[in-house]
Amino acid sequence: MTLSKYERETIIIYNQAEPNAMVYTHDPKLIAKLRRLHDAVPEKVYTDFDEPNGAARYIVPKSCVGIRPPYSDARRKADSERALKNGLTPPKRRIK
Repeated sequence: MTLSKYERETIIIYNQAEPNAMVYTHDPKLIAKLRRLHDAVPEKVYTDFDEPNGAARYIVPKSCVGIRPPYSDARRKADSERALKNGLTPPKRRIK
């Protein structure tokens, strides 16, 4: 069964008593990111249950979960100018 993009949800659950959060997702990019994180620190980021239908469930430290303000246009422009000045170029992106 193939899920639509709307149905590929991500749920993050944690509480104040425990040091870890549970991340349940159908997002392929997030699953790949969680796998890379697991490969880097398997003792802290791990899967605890095999999910059906292409989903993944990982346990991660709460420090991996964050909320931050969006990038402002002014900050994006300043970062872009600084990168160009230092000879940095953005990565090549695949066009779908």
